[in-house]
Amino acid sequence: MERAQGIKNDPDIIFRDGKPTAVIVDIEQYQEMLELLDDIEDLRELEEMKKEPLEFIRLDDFLKEYSLSV
Repeated sequence: MERAQGIKNDPDIIFRDGKPTAVIVDIEQYQEMLELLDDIEDLRELEEMKKEPLEFIRLDDFLKEYSLSV
């Protein structure tokens, strides 16, 4: 069954013993939710990083430690 472009289906709620147990959503909505959750996780990590003082190293030291092996 196809739907008109740009129209999102409402989620279908699955009940078991009268209680909601699962939700069926459009795949695009699901992917959008995953992206939003990933963005939220990134923002939380960024907030944690902001709490720590910045540390800098000289470029030469960085290159010595992380030299590319080709």
